[in-house]
Amino acid sequence: MLLKKLQLKTIDYKLVLTMCFLLFFSSMVSAQEIIPDAVAQKPVEAHVGGQKIDGIIATVGDYIVLDSDIDKGFLEITAQGGSVKDITRCQMLGKLLEDKLYAHQAIQDSIIVSDAEVRGMMEDRLNYMVKQVGDINKVVEYYKKSSVEEFKTYFADILKEQKLSSEMRDKIVKEVEITPEEVRNFFKKIPKDELPTFGAEMEVAQIVVEPKVSKEDKQKVIDRLNAIRQDVIEGASFATKAVLYSQDPGSSANGGYYKMTRRTPFLKEFKDVAFSLQEGEISQPFETIYGFHIIMVDKIKGQEVELRHILISPTVSEAALKEAKERITNIRNKIINKELSFADAARTESDEKETRANGGTLVNPNTQDTRFELTKMDPQLYGQVSNLKDTEVSQPLLNVDEKSSKKTYKIITVTNRINEHTADYAMDYTKIKDLALKEKQINAIAKWFDAKIKDTYIKIIGEYRDCAFANNWLKK
Repeated sequence: MLLKKLQLKTIDYKLVLTMCFLLFFSSMVSAQEIIPDAVAQKPVEAHVGGQKIDGIIATVGDYIVLDSDIDKGFLEITAQGGSVKDITRCQMLGKLLEDKLYAHQAIQDSIIVSDAEVRGMMEDRLNYMVKQVGDINKVVEYYKKSSVEEFKTYFADILKEQKLSSEMRDKIVKEVEITPEEVRNFFKKIPKDELPTFGAEMEVAQIVVEPKVSKEDKQKVIDRLNAIRQDVIEGASFATKAVLYSQDPGSSANGGYYKMTRRTPFLKEFKDVAFSLQEGEISQPFETIYGFHIIMVDKIKGQEVELRHILISPTVSEAALKEAKERITNIRNKIINKELSFADAARTESDEKETRANGGTLVNPNTQDTRFELTKMDPQLYGQVSNLKDTEVSQPLLNVDEKSSKKTYKIITVTNRINEHTADYAMDYTKIKDLALKEKQINAIAKWFDAKIKDTYIKIIGEYRDCAFANNWLKK
């Protein structure tokens, strides 16, 4: 039963294993320099005084794999709390070969990873690693480098290869679409005794009231952004200003950097401004639900824009917070007294544009469906609704947005509960569609590997030629 909850048995095992590795192992296996083919003919390993000496064990296009890369792979999985007991060296090598082929083909397809992107990734990863071990020098020591600078150079190559690999993988998957007929056929092929089981779910609605920000406080933020904008026009660094002043936790540490296309899930107002600018141009201050922004475009590459931005939110006064709480309390009383239904109150009273048209119904950001599986629910949201009875309305809740620290008040109700059940085509169409799409994406990746392996120089050396790989790396 547990297996059926996790995955469909109809999906090929070797491809599922690949997907598991992608989730499991994403960090710091060594990237390699481009090498001439002659170098790849070195022996796999030698032994001196009983100790194994590291050597090249595989070549994929312009990339190599060292025997030590496999050991590093196991170390990284263990360091992240994963188990390696069921992963063989051959399977680990297979995953490394996949990453090298993705990266090699990304270069052939002219996929570009900028230095700015690498620097942003470097900042995030280093911050995480330092938090884990407490000191950058311990990180350097762990990777057996002589200095922070040497480690950063080494790590930049790793991150660039990882980004190339993920961009290539995303490109393959994004081109895969699925029709309703394919979803129906997918579901029909599943034997009844192998249908997946979906856990208990609920649908939730909310009404949000935002504290009113005075015109004076908004103008202070606009004036501050205009002053920053003028400084940049006169020669100051936009990136430095973003680090110092931006309140966007997702980008301030790396100078406000983002890369996006029109399909990137950003706010419409943000994208409209971003795609209206020329290279080097800085926008006027503009407002979104998070506050006020200015954007500077670094580069335009076809349909893709590289930009930097600064976000500053107006300060909310205690008086405004008190007024918002009183307002949402009055809304709740009207619902309790049957003067308004929750849905009608949401449509007429809620300040949250994304939900009010649907009567306050929340959309699960992971599935784009209105259902939330209890075991996968955001802990904060689960804590707010888990004890609510049917049609019960919560007391006013102070909500602080993790991204912008914006404060609002809200009330929540549970509008529907779905018990654990075996998959039903009509009831669970969205989930079944996702499963069908995943299978089609996995098949597309497998087909891509078959084609690219045939067209790419690949050489595996020594004992690893005896591996039973999931992909045809040996071209038999």
